[in-house]
Amino acid sequence: MPKSSVFTGVNMLSGSEGQQAQRLLLWMTFIMSMVFAVWQALLNNFVIERAHFSGAEIGMLQSLREVPGFLAFTAIFVLLIIREQSFALLSLLVMSIGVAITGFLPSVMGLYFTTVLMSVGFHYYETLNQSLTLQWVDKEHTAGFMGKALSWKAAAALGGYGSIWLLMTVFKLDYVWMYAFVGGMGCLMTLGLWRHFPRFDTGEVQHKKVILRRRYWLYYLLTFFSGARRQIFVVFAGFMMVEKFHYSVSEITALFLINYVINLLFAPAIGRLIGRIGERNALCLEYVGLIGVFVSYALVENAHFAAALYVIDHLLFAMAIAMKTYFQKIADRPDIAASMSVSFTINHIAAVVIPVLLGYLWLESNAAVFYIGAAMAVCSLMLSLNVPRHPAPGNEVLFPAKALTQRPDAAQ
Repeated sequence: MPKSSVFTGVNMLSGSEGQQAQRLLLWMTFIMSMVFAVWQALLNNFVIERAHFSGAEIGMLQSLREVPGFLAFTAIFVLLIIREQSFALLSLLVMSIGVAITGFLPSVMGLYFTTVLMSVGFHYYETLNQSLTLQWVDKEHTAGFMGKALSWKAAAALGGYGSIWLLMTVFKLDYVWMYAFVGGMGCLMTLGLWRHFPRFDTGEVQHKKVILRRRYWLYYLLTFFSGARRQIFVVFAGFMMVEKFHYSVSEITALFLINYVINLLFAPAIGRLIGRIGERNALCLEYVGLIGVFVSYALVENAHFAAALYVIDHLLFAMAIAMKTYFQKIADRPDIAASMSVSFTINHIAAVVIPVLLGYLWLESNAAVFYIGAAMAVCSLMLSLNVPRHPAPGNEVLFPAKALTQRPDAAQ
């Protein structure tokens, strides 16, 4: 047996070590969300006021920001020389540095550089965070823990928005110092985690190569459609609020705040709900809800109802926890790191293609874009019906389970 497939018999971190590892995951999530929330909230105003961006430059910047996500599979090659825990903290540090220097480079090329630097750290961190969560948290508690992590993420984002109001509105701090402050805080907190927490080891060596397995095909397809749905929400739902209903900056910001407060309050309960009802039911519930939301987006004419749909849409993102716990239950443990890298790339295939294609369609028909979103949700619903009620290795899908288990995996 090759060294990369060694299994030592230790399944999960347990006891006080497991609790420490989970605290590390939560604090890393907090830092990421706080730093990214401030970068995102200030971006549009900063690039227009200081770098004089037009639609062409902001479009290029957003495309460049997604490229590191598309290349997330390369994380597995970096793991040949650095451990996952160290790589996750290093990625968090790179993201924080990218944000910290953003204000010092208020030019087109400067912002392209800092955005790519920030995005490299962000996307590598997100890939590794998912991998470590599935390795460090017991299967029975993963959904609940991910719900708790979403609430920490929401709390950090709210803290970031609060710091913008306090430092820029009350103390009149300039963009350059706001970015430097929050990025610097991210760096200091990350270094603190690096020093405070020990090195955790699950006892298993992860594969250090790109892996595609036939028996994970359902997870790959669910991941692809999840990425497509995310882009329709991120790019077009918010744009509709401004273009069609003329929401102001303060109203859009208020909508973001409502989303994070609701996540803070309800995400842990959603995680526990998924643990009780199972992945199949949770995914079906999510996609039925999405079908209704996207069809309603296409038809809505009332600004307040549109805002309610936006909040519901954002809340349904929490149900995607079920997709990750489904994979955790069917995966061979040494596959997790490599599979998370590949799945992040699959998720971002849609991020590269959909905004451009549907952007042209938007010019002809706003409703058609959301009807396509509803059709994607229908596809996801059909796929989720193929998830077994008790997924496990050898029981990955309902159909054609027998055919898949009779053939050897294809790994690349």
